[in-house]
Amino acid sequence: MRRIMNIFLVAVICLATAGVGTARTGETIVIKGSTTVLPVAQGAAEAYMKLHPDINISISGGGSGNGIKALVDKSTDIATSSRFVKDKEIEMSTAKGVYPVPHRVAIDAIVPIVHSENPVGDLTIEQLSLIYQGKIRNWKEVGGQDLQIVVVSRDTSSGTYEVWEEKVLHKAKVFPRAQLQASNGAVIQAVSKNRYAIGYIGFGYLNKTVKALTVGGVEASVETALSGVYPVARPLFMFTNGWPTGTVSSFINFIVSREGQEIVTKEGFIPLF
Repeated sequence: MRRIMNIFLVAVICLATAGVGTARTGETIVIKGSTTVLPVAQGAAEAYMKLHPDINISISGGGSGNGIKALVDKSTDIATSSRFVKDKEIEMSTAKGVYPVPHRVAIDAIVPIVHSENPVGDLTIEQLSLIYQGKIRNWKEVGGQDLQIVVVSRDTSSGTYEVWEEKVLHKAKVFPRAQLQASNGAVIQAVSKNRYAIGYIGFGYLNKTVKALTVGGVEASVETALSGVYPVARPLFMFTNGWPTGTVSSFINFIVSREGQEIVTKEGFIPLF
């Protein structure tokens, strides 16, 4: 395991110094994984293909865990993930001769959301944890109206769910009666149509159909996420099997370039610099 983690450390260091790879005519890059990273991947792919008309990029979502599984199965060139690879995934990968190398492509903040008519504007990490464990069940317990809380969560294949579980629930279990959704968009739709509901989404998915809450008095923003002041922020990744070469290397270097990071900002996420 120590050898595997050393590979990760070397990969992270190399990312800062790697040269731009050369795109090869007529190739297809396959990208699978996180629905949170999906807008970044799609925006970058569209811009990259304009620069390299002979390159095709195929993108699909399905969750961070599914993306990493696809990398292990060698059915994708790039796995997008809104969390870091797990120890058990490293073990499974190396058993099949696959060495997932992380490439940080953006920063995200996970934002709790409620219905636009909900008077509650701020919740602490402890209050969010108790709500998602089902120990706080009425909005009046946190300064709201006398209404039962409808808990909306991402499903367990989601990297966003796993980060929420770590940073908010501290590994406690989500309320069994929570409504599980497969994507950020599905969470927004569920919350926007139910004045009792609470959910959480990636920063880049925020829109006017729902109300974003502050967490412990801190608003999610570029500044608070980059500084670490906002308590539920995380990096977004693309994983490759070993250090990438050729077209895959060229594409990832494009994303972490200034032009690529402008696309990250355009898609509503937080750039690396």
